[in-house]
Amino acid sequence: MNQVINPVYRKRLLTHRIGIALSVAAMSVGLLVLAWILITLAVKGFGALSVNLFTQTTPAPGSEGGGLINAIVGSLMIVGLATVISTPIGILAGIYLAEYGEENKVAAVTRFVTDIMLSAPSIVIGMFVWAMYVATAKHYSGYAGSVALALIAVPVVVRTTDNMLRLVPNSLLEAAFALGAPRWKVAMMVRLRAVKAGVITGVLLAVARISGETAPLLFTALNNQFFSADMNAPMANLPVVIYGFAMSPYDNWRELAWGGALLVTFSVLALNIISRTLFSQKVPN
Repeated sequence: MNQVINPVYRKRLLTHRIGIALSVAAMSVGLLVLAWILITLAVKGFGALSVNLFTQTTPAPGSEGGGLINAIVGSLMIVGLATVISTPIGILAGIYLAEYGEENKVAAVTRFVTDIMLSAPSIVIGMFVWAMYVATAKHYSGYAGSVALALIAVPVVVRTTDNMLRLVPNSLLEAAFALGAPRWKVAMMVRLRAVKAGVITGVLLAVARISGETAPLLFTALNNQFFSADMNAPMANLPVVIYGFAMSPYDNWRELAWGGALLVTFSVLALNIISRTLFSQKVPN
């Protein structure tokens, strides 16, 4: 005997299947675009990978050969300093929001400002640092670039730390308070330790977020054709070099731009994979 299907159930089932089909189609389009980008970078970027890329500085206009060692070292120094600045500030601010976020208006304002900074265009942050730092010092510098990138990374670390700390169960905190531990020690030694892998993930995601930023560095660190470890002077960096070389009329410059784009892309991809696999951790029940 055939079972009669309720018309309402049939309509809901059809809507569900249409939704699933559209979701799969959207996911497939996104994956295809990502694969297209990665394949294009691999095909055009691997040709630029050589010993010279990691040993020679960026070439002068019209010259042959050259590499990106000055830009690679400059990016590592700028991003490294930005990470050193943003990590403790972001983690401490995240702890403050998680511990006192429901008790005073300062925490509410802090969370609101953090949300605004998360959505602020990076070029606006670059212009702000230029007006406050570069225009005052009257020269571009790696320090200014690090400050600009740190302003972009801080809200990412703050939001991740805040969200992770809120996942810690109250029973674990109550047990620590019952033993007589002060609030600051519970926050630092119990709550933060329980989700340290998630916080590290947030830091790595922040590093991945700022590694490819170009606009802030155009206003702050600018560029340097020569190798320089002086952070108080204009400093070469991969995003700005890629931006300049990609639009140049010289074939070797464009080839180096593809090589630099490959390095940045796969570095960011590696950071994302590491943050989501190596440091994955379940929150204790």
